[in-house]
Amino acid sequence: MLGKLLMRFARKIVDGILSQLTQQLNIVQELAMAPMRLMIQQVTGGIWRGNGANAFVQEVSSLMIPGVGKVAQTITGLSTNLKFAQSVIDRADEEVNKLVKSKITDTFKFF
Repeated sequence: MLGKLLMRFARKIVDGILSQLTQQLNIVQELAMAPMRLMIQQVTGGIWRGNGANAFVQEVSSLMIPGVGKVAQTITGLSTNLKFAQSVIDRADEEVNKLVKSKITDTFKFF
């Protein structure tokens, strides 16, 4: 009984973390990546011209966007790993429950 309660509690915590990671990924995409791409579009569209504009586009394209992309990949990877770990824990819990029910119950005739 206590084990099931703890597993349910742990699952809720992991689900909350996964939800927060999804929110953070959305923030990275909406508040960082999208505005940078919009700025590049505007500059390459002619709003700013010259060497400074070219340097700006180069810096944003080669440094900032890949950096933000790495952050997004890290968040996605962490989320994927947590989901995998959660499934491993669930499978292990199921196997332990099966083992306990089949072996111990048969051996000691509790019920």
